[in-house]
Amino acid sequence: MILPVAPLRVLDRPSPNFGARRDGALPDLVVLHFTAMTSARDALARLCDPAHQVSSHYLLDAAGQVMRLVAEEHRAWHAGPGAWGGCEDINSRSIGIELANSGTTPFSAPQMRALELLLDQVMARWNIPRHRVIGHADMAPARKTDPGPRFDRRRLALAGRSVWPAPKPAKPGPGADPAEFLRLAQRFGYPASPGFARVHAAFRARFRPWGGAVLDAMDMALIGDLADRFPVDRDETAS
Repeated sequence: MILPVAPLRVLDRPSPNFGARRDGALPDLVVLHFTAMTSARDALARLCDPAHQVSSHYLLDAAGQVMRLVAEEHRAWHAGPGAWGGCEDINSRSIGIELANSGTTPFSAPQMRALELLLDQVMARWNIPRHRVIGHADMAPARKTDPGPRFDRRRLALAGRSVWPAPKPAKPGPGADPAEFLRLAQRFGYPASPGFARVHAAFRARFRPWGGAVLDAMDMALIGDLADRFPVDRDETAS
């Protein structure tokens, strides 16, 4: 028997750390984070402390409780320096979601289910396509690793809440070429400025988390598929 899914309950825990979205920007990205703290209570305190000047729109604890810290129409301070698809002011263009997790343990089933329900609402509300649901490490590979290899990106992709590569059989080509990989990664959305090694590490953490560190033909096939199906230039708002 399939049990009915309870409606998403959102508790308001307002943070003073927010501002106006710049230049009339609207959200067209979702950025996922882990808190890397010992508890959701500690994370909430940090995200609501004006001395730290950091926040997110939502915080989800391990039990699946969703807390709204900043209204979606406002600019939360969660992304920091980085870029995706040529956009550098990620805070003005995104909804930030923090998941209470150390980064070293699996994400709980209640937390993942709450995230799925929340993503359904946010993506529908702002017409955000699945290929613009990204992790903090995707837009800032030089300095961030979240949501990390323990986070089940494929689960989200299978339900249309993110993307997953489906490469065609390999064709003759340049082989495992770092410069070509970086070009394709940039076409998909990754910033090129951190350089091949950091972008490749972020890509591996997302799509092949236990695959090692050496660029290979599978990496080339995966990033090639993503660049072909979800190129930056298909996004009219990516600028």
